[in-house]
Amino acid sequence: MKTVRLDGQITEVNDNAVLGDLIPDLSARYSAAIIRETHSEESSTQNIRLFTSAGEMVMELTPRGSELFAAGFFGVIGGAGAGSSGAGSAGADGNVAQAARARLKVKWSDRQTTAFGDFKSGIVPEKKTRSYQANEVILGCGGYDPDSSYLIFSKIKHNADHGADESGGVIGVVVSGRKTITKWNAGDFITGAERIVSKTDTSNSFVTADRSTPLEDGMSIITYVGISARGYNAESKSDISIEASESVEHMLIALKKNEFHVSLSASGFITDQSMKGGIVPQEVRGARLSGTVTVRTKGKQSGSLYIYTKDIPGSSNHTVTGTVTHGLELVKLAGKDCIFKVATVPPQIDLRGMALDDALKIAKSHGIKVTADTDLAADAGELSKRVVIDQMPPNTIEVLSEGKVDLKTVELSHVIGIKLDDENAPRTCGIFREVTGLKWYDIGKMPLIFKFEDVTLFDPKVSQKITINIENTPKDEVEPFALAMTNDSRKSAGLVGVRSVASKDFGPTSEPFEATNIIGRVIETEKIASLKEGETVYIREVR
Repeated sequence: MKTVRLDGQITEVNDNAVLGDLIPDLSARYSAAIIRETHSEESSTQNIRLFTSAGEMVMELTPRGSELFAAGFFGVIGGAGAGSSGAGSAGADGNVAQAARARLKVKWSDRQTTAFGDFKSGIVPEKKTRSYQANEVILGCGGYDPDSSYLIFSKIKHNADHGADESGGVIGVVVSGRKTITKWNAGDFITGAERIVSKTDTSNSFVTADRSTPLEDGMSIITYVGISARGYNAESKSDISIEASESVEHMLIALKKNEFHVSLSASGFITDQSMKGGIVPQEVRGARLSGTVTVRTKGKQSGSLYIYTKDIPGSSNHTVTGTVTHGLELVKLAGKDCIFKVATVPPQIDLRGMALDDALKIAKSHGIKVTADTDLAADAGELSKRVVIDQMPPNTIEVLSEGKVDLKTVELSHVIGIKLDDENAPRTCGIFREVTGLKWYDIGKMPLIFKFEDVTLFDPKVSQKITINIENTPKDEVEPFALAMTNDSRKSAGLVGVRSVASKDFGPTSEPFEATNIIGRVIETEKIASLKEGETVYIREVR
């Protein structure tokens, strides 16, 4: 049997196991990061991830912390750790390594610090009060006895004598997962640690979607990237901040398929440009530290999502929307066109497009109180016949902050299912989704302006700044219930139409074939006949 670490959890696999055996439920589209075990002398690193019973955190080591890492201290906490041979070393650091093999438990926790221990170390304490900053990690001891040493996490700026050595004892700074520090109580413990690879550290680490990759003893496999949204606080609704609610919602929409598609991989960041072109407000300007998630607010890449792999100063062209809490090494190793799984906290709460009974279940699971424009006491059968078309507040963070949401609904008979042809008309389908709202929500709308015999016309108000190039025009005949948009070769560019009978002369918008971009077809054809001029028609994609 071989021992590997899967997303921080130690597991055993057969000697001939391959990656696919370990992650059978992960879509084959998604890549995973593979980090081979290295010996302690090869493991010099600046960042490590600590696993605790209350969550994960990333710690940037000081030179003293790097020495301890090389000595095997961090890698053997909890009895296993990728990035260390676990052999320890002689002398003071060897004592630390040997003692740390037992899981370190919370010894005390107060307003200023939380300490884990105790264990033996070879430090020489100096009786001196020092100034410590929030999020610093200190190696100190109690009663100036190195046999009673502790890992001490600073919660706030304070002055204290922690029994540290002449260096002051600071061995690192927590740079990600800082909320974990506030969650620790008696009974919590550190379960392990592992090194975080650098962008250029590819000799012992790589990203792959190949499920036949053999597993090696001591490997660490990262299958997803966890992202915590800016302003969210799972512990207290009163502490949820809505300062970035609109830009956070844009991020959640971009990630609603729970995947990140790397459009560009640079030395300091990766981007997902699936929402490129979106209008996003500048809400929070902050330092773009490694693991920070932002959305660009200006320029050609406006609307694109960024995850940083190096520390970069803040920019007025970016708004901060989140922080990576798991899988930063996957981000650092991902190259162009790599697709990986993402889990956001919180998940997006967008009830638009759902049957009302399903929307109520989702809201209940989040503890959200619901009001609506219909009787919520009706039986499930009746509720399933209504579809949510709007919600207030509109954004996830605001809904969670207020703990309630008001829904607008329509009868299911007023919502038409369509299927879009992205393969043959990708640009026009993109325009259609944008102007109807399907780009952001699971339900879209457009006004019906004309209905005559077999032709139904809609005007979703395409801006004159948008170019509708000729794309996927009909050849010999237009099939019944084909959905089309008039291209820029005619003055009526942007009109959308559907024709209930076949035609060899004109497209669904009553224009010649060369002016007609076929974008898909209507699936629920029986609903077209009941539509009336002047009403708003709701649509959703059938996938």
